[in-house]
Amino acid sequence: MRIIDLRGKRLTRAEMLEAMPRAEMGTNEASELVRPILDDVKARGAAALRDFGEKFDHIRTKNLRVPDEAMQQALDELDPEVRAAIEESVRRSRAVAASQVPKDFHTDLAEGARVSERWIPIDRVGLYVPGGKAVYPSSVIMNVVPAQTAGVRSLAIATPPSRDGDDGLPSKTILATCAILGVTEVYAVGGAQAIAMFAYGARGSEPQDGEILCDPVDKITGPGNIFVATAKSMVSGMVGIDAVAGPTEIAILADKDADPSWVAADLIGQAEHDELAGSVLITDSEELAAAVQKDLDYRVPRTEHAERVATSLTGRQSGIILTDDLDQSVAAANSYAAEHLEIQTADPDAVVPRIMNAGAIFRGPYSPVPLGDYMSGSNHVLPTGGTARFNSGLGVHTFLKPVEVIEYDEQGLKALASRINAFAVSEDLPGHGECVLSRFVDDPYDKATLQEQERKAGLR
Repeated sequence: MRIIDLRGKRLTRAEMLEAMPRAEMGTNEASELVRPILDDVKARGAAALRDFGEKFDHIRTKNLRVPDEAMQQALDELDPEVRAAIEESVRRSRAVAASQVPKDFHTDLAEGARVSERWIPIDRVGLYVPGGKAVYPSSVIMNVVPAQTAGVRSLAIATPPSRDGDDGLPSKTILATCAILGVTEVYAVGGAQAIAMFAYGARGSEPQDGEILCDPVDKITGPGNIFVATAKSMVSGMVGIDAVAGPTEIAILADKDADPSWVAADLIGQAEHDELAGSVLITDSEELAAAVQKDLDYRVPRTEHAERVATSLTGRQSGIILTDDLDQSVAAANSYAAEHLEIQTADPDAVVPRIMNAGAIFRGPYSPVPLGDYMSGSNHVLPTGGTARFNSGLGVHTFLKPVEVIEYDEQGLKALASRINAFAVSEDLPGHGECVLSRFVDDPYDKATLQEQERKAGLR
């Protein structure tokens, strides 16, 4: 791994941000490829989805919407140990999600003057579950559980066809997970074309599709590759999205007390995802850095996806950041704003409150990132690429809209009418004030007598 040496340097905020290792996304090139896909799916619906599935997934899917019996069969055939693990993950995720549900509230500002806030679930959401180099039933759980807990009425999942099957259906493990969660609307559609289907809806092209294959959604969530991320960005505004996700990443903030073999294993674990995955060690211990490098040399060739891991660890998005002390390590961690931040220091409880920017914080050596990926009860759909500086991970809040309810009676409005008018006139929007005054005076448009009218009405 390359070394980024910050020792002895006093960097400005801009310089610190610039020093952080990042992957190059190449979104301009992706946009040129994605736009025709979006347009074609919008125009031709299911016919375009089948064409793109054949082009990119090398299979022409008969049943774009997965039949119910296929999901039940997948559940019946699921390995009992895997099923038990999935069900435990669901149980823990539901427990945490239930605690996230915000409560409605109201504020009484005066007699007859109340503002309330309601949390309203989004009506219909499309949940994207990636395929590619791995199968992600865990992402089904992370998307579905908070949406169900929020009270979303209509859930649809899109996920690519399995590369191991010849029926054009998604991974059986993913289908079984959908069955466990009670999700029945599942599509064997991946990539940018799935995002187009969610955004625009898709008319059927074959009898098994029905007239409408898929209705459009109100919001799209879930991670994916650069084409999925670009498609989400391009339809954003017409539909809501959770975030534009980049390659996954880990930062480990560690000191001399950290176990180098554990740190090395955790860096490898994240690098296994993708050649563009970011693995970053932030430490003030040169000795730890050297020990981790040595451990990586030993471990990387022995892991199953050694070539992928090696490419990730030696890429520009990965590296070891050397700092002067813990203070500079914390500053670097906050600048990097990792999707996953592990803290492996002598006193992690002193460090956690100082972290302002992270998708999720994994405190101590026994809270590695895979715990959050599968079983901790937290959500693993998290902000990437430094966006944790201003964004948060997926949760119940992602699927809720806070809506204020304004409840003023006659007396409540009357107490403010004259002041509202003055404010409106100051903004050169007199019609705003006249709207309010019309409820209390005879002629709000007669400016010569308006003050007298206000006095008679008890507004002054």
